[in-house]
Amino acid sequence: MSQKITLYYSTISSNQQIKKAQQKISMVLESKGINFEIVDIAASAEDKDKMRELVGDPTALPPQIVNDGVYCGDFSAFETAVEDEQLETFLKLQ
Repeated sequence: MSQKITLYYSTISSNQQIKKAQQKISMVLESKGINFEIVDIAASAEDKDKMRELVGDPTALPPQIVNDGVYCGDFSAFETAVEDEQLETFLKLQ
């Protein structure tokens, strides 16, 4: 599987909901054995701009999930996919 899942993330968010969402996504992906990389948008304005460009929203906040440059969705969409057992479809792995 050569696809690359990217989790856009922020290490300096004071918003507890964002922190919990980021942790949950990481835990679920790890538990399912899905390889992913974390891009910390707090460390780079360029990465934040790239995330927002991929999402198509100039005010988008993390966490956001992308597969090989194709936007998958935000935490709400991720959570729905997990509940509906559609995670691989959501992540564009099938």
